[in-house]
Amino acid sequence: MNDKITTFLKSDLLNNYLIGQTTASETLEVEHYISEYPEIAKAYDTLQDQLEFTAQLSSVKAPKSILDNVLNALDEKPVIALKPKRTKKWYSLAIAASVTALLFASSSFYLFNKNKQLSSENQTIADEIFDLRGDIANNNSTLNLLLDQFKQLNNPETEKYVLKGNTRAKNLKTVAYINPEDKKSMIDVVSLPQLPDNKVYQIWAELQGKMVNLGVLSEADRRLQEIPYTEDALGLSISIEPKGGSQVRSNDTPVAEISLKIGD
Repeated sequence: MNDKITTFLKSDLLNNYLIGQTTASETLEVEHYISEYPEIAKAYDTLQDQLEFTAQLSSVKAPKSILDNVLNALDEKPVIALKPKRTKKWYSLAIAASVTALLFASSSFYLFNKNKQLSSENQTIADEIFDLRGDIANNNSTLNLLLDQFKQLNNPETEKYVLKGNTRAKNLKTVAYINPEDKKSMIDVVSLPQLPDNKVYQIWAELQGKMVNLGVLSEADRRLQEIPYTEDALGLSISIEPKGGSQVRSNDTPVAEISLKIGD
């Protein structure tokens, strides 16, 4: 095998010719070599058979080792002159179909992932909107409560009573708002001196010689809040009781007390 034939076979012209990728001048050159040199005609037929098998397996690209195998075979076997065959255009169509299938599969996978991502984002937005609606509902509820309390404070029938601590609780200050017309009571804890961990402040209403429990007070209650309304209460008092509160007021002197106009 001369150098000219070897150089030609090692180029990509024969490959390109088989798949229809040569220019007009390259096509003429390849066909000249095929008709002129039996070795190249043999390589052409062998390569054509290899590509036909590869195309049937929907392979997009022929293995690079094909030409090397062809060259080795030509060196070992006798050369038989064959007439060149025309390029079968369906190779190009098979390759194009394979590429199209791959592109379609890639596009489908991309669209699937994109749709999954959008669904996740939509769910996140829906959850945020749901939480936002909950916050708005809570804020509206709080606002309505504040408006109701504001109306009570500005109601002419609402009486204001300030309870101040004695020597046992000098800094204690609590304001009670009582409306006998609407039968509502509110209390605003302004300040509470610190107590030992086993003690709490508790507020009471005096009614017909009995002390009615209205609840335990703490620093956490330093806000305007409703307390049970007691009909015909004569007074209010705050005492120091064991932790957790008591159902009966202790015999100790209250740390703060005041008489009410109700029932006078």
